[in-house]
Amino acid sequence: MKSVIATEKAPGAIGPYSQAIRTGNLIFVSGQLPLDPATGKFPEDIKAQTRQSLTNAKAILEAAGSGLGSVVKTTVFLSDMNDFAAMNEVYAEMFPAGGFPARSAVEVARLPKDALVEIEMIAEV
Repeated sequence: MKSVIATEKAPGAIGPYSQAIRTGNLIFVSGQLPLDPATGKFPEDIKAQTRQSLTNAKAILEAAGSGLGSVVKTTVFLSDMNDFAAMNEVYAEMFPAGGFPARSAVEVARLPKDALVEIEMIAEV
């Protein structure tokens, strides 16, 4: 059985989807744009946007009783692969020690609201 996960500590969905879905012991977090939930705005650069996207995902995971330490897979969408190193620096800081999740990182033609990054993840509860 699946259940919808939602929190006001992360931006609401900007379309017909949920922030996350829990099924069994897995949580599927929808792609998180770097929107600040308090202001609805993006930070300026790729590092700040990466941090905000991961902070949003972390808030959703916590609402589901999980956290970044339980993430098993992420997908990072970048609007410019030249931002990979800067994104990777922040990404490495945000996950707890003890092994990073499996990950894919791809460049896409365009992200919603012209974001520089969007991050989705799968975690265990």
